[in-house]
Amino acid sequence: MRSAVSLDGSILSGTLSKHPKFEGVFRISQGENRQLATMSLAPGKTVYGEMIYRIDRAEYRTWDPYRSKLAAAILKGLEENPIGPGSRVLYLGAASGTTVSHVSDIVGSKGVVYAVEFAQRSFRDLVENVCKDRPNIVPIFGDARFPMKYRGLVPGVEVVYCDIAQQDQTRILVENIRTYLEKDGQYLLLVKSRSIDVSKDPADVIKGEAAYLERNGYAVDERIRLEPFEKDHAMLRGKKRKQD
Repeated sequence: MRSAVSLDGSILSGTLSKHPKFEGVFRISQGENRQLATMSLAPGKTVYGEMIYRIDRAEYRTWDPYRSKLAAAILKGLEENPIGPGSRVLYLGAASGTTVSHVSDIVGSKGVVYAVEFAQRSFRDLVENVCKDRPNIVPIFGDARFPMKYRGLVPGVEVVYCDIAQQDQTRILVENIRTYLEKDGQYLLLVKSRSIDVSKDPADVIKGEAAYLERNGYAVDERIRLEPFEKDHAMLRGKKRKQD
């Protein structure tokens, strides 16, 4: 049993274990309650009010699946997470940095996260509350619809992560994949069905976005619905389809 310090200073107890499949991801158990966590790259700092566990001179931040779609996908049974220690990640739709901060923890000091965000207020929060304490994040104030505009800042990457609320979000992902993703890299796409077409059944929208990726030469290896954490959302994972 280890100690945990809440925001109000109270002490809790819990047990830490490594995630059985994903390096850089941990689980903290408190009785029957089990939470995901990442080892903090910025000890003493919280990003969105998460709990901090101090264990063996390291700090672990709980990872809320209701605030982070990647955490939700892991809990819903994601088979493979291409983001690991040392990964180079292009993150489209960084917002204020909730999930970006956990990706930063996972990739560690040998990895890098290129975090693209277009909304001024969210970008300011990202820089002030997250990036200043995490040297492995490169914040980019840019529009993901125009990937060539940040070409001078981003080299090739191993993962493109896309979480943007645009009607043509999958097309935007494909343009960024073509510009930045290395040959054997993978993508993670958060399909927000209501942002694409509110008049259609979410399952049909998700199926249509997967078909778009396939038509453009990208295999869809996983398709995961994110309920109850995110309504009408799904995560698609895949890579460039090998040519026969």
